[in-house]
Amino acid sequence: MKVKDIEQAVKEIADLRLAQEWDNVGLLLGDPSKDIKTILLTIDTTKAVVEEAKSLKADLILAYHPIIWDGLKKITADGPAGHIYELIRTGIGVFCIHTALDTAAGGVNDALAEILGIENPQPIGDFVADPAGPQYKIITFVPPKDVNKVADALYAAGAGAIGNYSHCGFQLKGTGTFKPLAGANPAIGRVGMFEKVEEIRLETVVPADKVAAAIAALRKAHPYETPAFDIVHHHDVENRLGLGRMGTLKEPLTVKQALRNVRKVTGARAAGVVGPNKRTIHKAAVCAGTCGKIINTVIDAGCDLYLTGELKHHVALAAQEAGLTCICLSHTVSERFALKNLAKALKKRLDKVTIRISAKDKDPFNWILINEY
Repeated sequence: MKVKDIEQAVKEIADLRLAQEWDNVGLLLGDPSKDIKTILLTIDTTKAVVEEAKSLKADLILAYHPIIWDGLKKITADGPAGHIYELIRTGIGVFCIHTALDTAAGGVNDALAEILGIENPQPIGDFVADPAGPQYKIITFVPPKDVNKVADALYAAGAGAIGNYSHCGFQLKGTGTFKPLAGANPAIGRVGMFEKVEEIRLETVVPADKVAAAIAALRKAHPYETPAFDIVHHHDVENRLGLGRMGTLKEPLTVKQALRNVRKVTGARAAGVVGPNKRTIHKAAVCAGTCGKIINTVIDAGCDLYLTGELKHHVALAAQEAGLTCICLSHTVSERFALKNLAKALKKRLDKVTIRISAKDKDPFNWILINEY
């Protein structure tokens, strides 16, 4: 398989257009035409991970964090970018997904929300545009005898889909008026005569990429020489896409129970707790890695708990003053466990590629008790 095949599989899991504007995702290193037989999944592309990739004869590293953040001025074997030099030398590519996987349904933040049992978790902030483009509403006016023909043509062209439903539309009887002028060839009425006819107002929705096809189908199926129609841009306030997740728990938890669930799923052996540590949690929020600004929304929403990777000092103080309990797992610990889900999703789509999860990728922090050191 080529990198483009890998990219298509990734797109089905986490469309890269879901990434934040400041992020750096996609194929950041390597040959897009190279055959890919083995992929190594990791959070960070460290020297140890690079050596592991070489020993496994991996063709591609699929990394969560970008291997390149800022412009590189020098890539040498003995410099700080030595691991990048080694990847280039050995022909191993690096493909990064980061905040695209944070935002995607079923991605890292949904996995965190599942740990706490958040019901119907909703994104918190840093919203991005839907890669499928905005929804539009098409409104047209059709004689009653032709309305089903026009509606079916619109649906066949991709209109009328809302969630798990198809053929969604609305019809309302009314009166249409028009006066055919010289040169017209009216399906109803005569040239020069003012007409009042019974019509059905037909409405349906259509995604941005199917608007042109839907209008073409409308024109072809409509009996009028010049059909009237409106195209209205929708602003979706329900299906917003962004970072973090928030909602009410299916079953209330104590902080102790939440910590147990976290350890069971993520393997975290330590956690930093801010705020009350003995309370019952009814409403909670999560955000992988670090999401400082988002915490203001969490506080305003009256959440009892915020599960994340890390907090800056002033953010932790704000949470404490607001009475919000925060659990900080360390940045990458809040993300790494989700690689198992990613591996499963990739294996379903790339059955001819070997998918491995890095054994060398780990939290850069070693948490120790100082009095035992």
